[in-house]
Amino acid sequence: MAKILAIDDEEKILFIIKTALEKEGHAVTAVTNPENLSHNDYLKYDLILLDIMMPKVDGFTLCREIRDCVDCPIIFITAKTMEKDIVTGLSIGGDDYIKKPFGINELRARVNAHLRREHREKKNAFTISNLKFNMSSKEIYCDDKLIPFTKSEYKICEYLALNHGQVFSKEQIYENVFGFDYESDLSAIVEHIKNIRSKLKKAALNPIETVWGIGYKWVD
Repeated sequence: MAKILAIDDEEKILFIIKTALEKEGHAVTAVTNPENLSHNDYLKYDLILLDIMMPKVDGFTLCREIRDCVDCPIIFITAKTMEKDIVTGLSIGGDDYIKKPFGINELRARVNAHLRREHREKKNAFTISNLKFNMSSKEIYCDDKLIPFTKSEYKICEYLALNHGQVFSKEQIYENVFGFDYESDLSAIVEHIKNIRSKLKKAALNPIETVWGIGYKWVD
């Protein structure tokens, strides 16, 4: 399941999008006025569907404003099909176009294709195990609630989560997260993991698995 944000000033279009994609198992947030959203709000989503021709702020302007703070695919939904408009949209950070009027099957296919192919390097935010990592502020949220990790705990979580499925020894975590000059010892990693698990347990989550005799890994 992906978290999808759909922005369009036409409520009928949003209803169609929401109905179609929720049948695919996705969670869709429909917004008619993007001025009600903050930049942090955009970090919550795995894909954004964005209309171009809106009265208060057009899609091109909004894309320019948020592209530097979001890593997810942005798909324009528009009746503007001239080549110059398509070139403009792609050049400012858009990933694709869906032309109005569109078919339900085309919408589902394009959205799912982008979600499958999304492997770009994360620089701003990413979601895993029902946790939202804000890489700019070094914060982790569960269901929009901030989990109070220390700076060191956050670094360990981010490193393991970005490399989920891979097993890392305490030495590898120590070296990659803190570097050789970090003034501590390997027992600190064990304590950090213990504290991380305790805080995640309160959110009914346990994504860090111990691989006995080797180390730890983040499981989806």
